[in-house]
Amino acid sequence: MLAASIEVIGGKRLRVARLGDGPPILLLHGYPDTLQIWSNLAPLLAAHFQVIAFDWPGMGESEAWSGGATPYDLARRVVTLLDHWNFARAIIAGHDMGGQAALAVAALAPDRVERLVVMNSLVIPDAPTSWEIRLLRRFRINQWLLRHMPRTVFNHALATSIVEPLPSELAAQLWSQFRKRETREFVVRMCAGYEGTLQRLAASYPSIAVPMRILWAANDRHFPPHHGRILHERMPNSDLHIIDGAEHWMVLTHAAEVAELIGRHVP
Repeated sequence: MLAASIEVIGGKRLRVARLGDGPPILLLHGYPDTLQIWSNLAPLLAAHFQVIAFDWPGMGESEAWSGGATPYDLARRVVTLLDHWNFARAIIAGHDMGGQAALAVAALAPDRVERLVVMNSLVIPDAPTSWEIRLLRRFRINQWLLRHMPRTVFNHALATSIVEPLPSELAAQLWSQFRKRETREFVVRMCAGYEGTLQRLAASYPSIAVPMRILWAANDRHFPPHHGRILHERMPNSDLHIIDGAEHWMVLTHAAEVAELIGRHVP
């Protein structure tokens, strides 16, 4: 588990984990995750980078900020954090819904992005997904499940994201945050915002010129590697690596391989 502390930014609490020294890299998580989803990967990256992982405002132990919850709203929050931490540029790495936010940062503020890393994310609006994701993309169903059956949603996310048992301490920590009503209400808003802007985000891909590494799990049940291949085809300055044997939460199970690929020079 990552040691984390609370920082106050704009009068709001933000839970942050900091490791290592060197060029900054920001890690953007999805849901039902918190910054602890990076607990295996962050220490490996810290050998070469100043690693910063945080709970999104409104999730985990971070206090909600005012404003919307689209990828563009989250991207603006990332820029605010870069300003607060006095980083002119940083590597931005996003997993799951964090991948959409990372792409939005590059679309809105490319001068702040040293390079991008996008992993296992819903980034192609019309590409096939698992039946669970198809169901959850129907907003009213998603809204109802998140509000009324959180344990079912959480357990199913675990079962479909990783084969091996999640360490009990990590599972308990993730559930302790996801069970909060205010967290799930933010996720409801975030899902609606992401669905409403995904077509716009996808239309911006050909104009994003920052160097980009696309890392995809070969066995991702929710977003098959086809998503990563299409993203690579549409991004002019990207490369693609499919990680054999990996599933959706490869940042836990294949942390060494992911860390090596993130650290490797992007042409």
